[in-house]
Amino acid sequence: MKDSVINTNDSAEVLIHALPYIQQYRGKTMVVKYGGNAMINGDIKAAVIQDVILMGCVGIRTVLVHGGGPEIEAMLNAVGKESRFVQGLRYTDAETMEIVQMVLCGKVNKDIVSLIQQSGGQALGLCGIDGAMLKARRLCSAGEDLGFVGEIEAVDTSMLNAVLDSGAIPVVSSVALGVGEAAGHAFNINADIAAAQIAAAMGAEKLILMTDVQGLLRDVRDPDSLIKAVDRTELEGLKKYGIVNKGMIPKVDCCGLALDGGVRKAHIIDGRLPHAILIELFTDEGIGTMIVNRE
Repeated sequence: MKDSVINTNDSAEVLIHALPYIQQYRGKTMVVKYGGNAMINGDIKAAVIQDVILMGCVGIRTVLVHGGGPEIEAMLNAVGKESRFVQGLRYTDAETMEIVQMVLCGKVNKDIVSLIQQSGGQALGLCGIDGAMLKARRLCSAGEDLGFVGEIEAVDTSMLNAVLDSGAIPVVSSVALGVGEAAGHAFNINADIAAAQIAAAMGAEKLILMTDVQGLLRDVRDPDSLIKAVDRTELEGLKKYGIVNKGMIPKVDCCGLALDGGVRKAHIIDGRLPHAILIELFTDEGIGTMIVNRE
């Protein structure tokens, strides 16, 4: 009985400490980019879905933007098509684009929606083509041909807001509608970039990028060297001195893009940990790295 009382008190303390954050974020919009190991590990996947549903229950307007690289890779292998990457981006010819659209907008998107529904939430699956939410042109990168890889030209948030106003969670796959000379074509968009630009267009309180690392480390060999908070103005210096390098550069650039667009805070968190989103949002300690504008 004594242990039971202690556990009950501990649970109450957790809720009391979360209360100020719940009050602060109620009615605010947050964009979560869901990808990496969190989409593969069953237990972590279930925890992410629970986190997102709880956010909605306490009044946070949550947009979930997802990737699906492993699933795309598996389908390409199944049809005997070899993947090719150019400057870290998947070269997307017409056949690959059909597979990307089928996997992201179809199976992956609807699997996530189904999990939310099964867990007691409400969700609506969308892609950037729906309602012309994401409009894009062909991405030109240092003269390299990337095929149907797109660069977002405009974001229309009306459909996202309509879904949020209905009480449901928009689940968005990062396939965009071509405009201009590319009108009628679908374009593959990096999910981190799509999440950052959606967050900026919606005036989101936070952009949360789920990754397979702790966050930004001053020394990648030392897990205790986590940088818990950094100012937007310091990012270029961190890249210059090699603290931010390789695969973290595009993620940090996405955070900078969101902050420059008016998002208040951006977070790079370890999606391998259960309930990482809730730990970041509702605890004093938080998790991962928070990037803010000084003002």
